[in-house]
Amino acid sequence: MPRPTGVALLLSQVGAHTSARFAQRVAELGLTPEHVAVLRVVGQHAGLNQQALAARLGAAPSRVVRLVDELEEEGLLERRQSPHDRRHRELHTVGTAEGRLMSILSAVGEHEREITRALDPDEKRTLFHLLDKIAADQGLDGDGHPGSGR
Repeated sequence: MPRPTGVALLLSQVGAHTSARFAQRVAELGLTPEHVAVLRVVGQHAGLNQQALAARLGAAPSRVVRLVDELEEEGLLERRQSPHDRRHRELHTVGTAEGRLMSILSAVGEHEREITRALDPDEKRTLFHLLDKIAADQGLDGDGHPGSGR
C-alpha cells in the first residue's frame, strides 16, 4: 500500500497510532490517558480547583469530577479545602503515591522513546518544534487534547 502523500493524513495516522499505543500502555497501570492528563496538570499546577482543571484540559466539568473521583479512589489525588476560599477545594497529588506516580512517568517516557525511536536527537527536536508551530497556529495548547470531551 502506498504511503500517504498529505501531511494532514500522515499526522492523523501517527496521532491515532500514538494515542492507541499510549492507551494500551497506561491501561496496564489501571489508568486511562485522561487520568494521566489530570495527574500531569495537577502535578504541574498543584492547588487548582476542578473548574480550573476542566478549563485547562478543555474538558466538561462533569467529566473532570468523575476523573478526580476515580483518581481519589486510586489514592493518587486528593481534594483539600482551600486556605484562601472555603467554597473551593484544591487538587493535589498524594505524597504516599510517589511509587505509583513514578511508574506512570516511566510509562510516559517509554512511550515517548518507542514512538520516536526512528529519529536521532536533532530530528526529534526539529519534529517537536514543527509540531509545536502547527499546534500554536491551530490554537491548541499544551494541557488540553481535542479528544478529551470539550
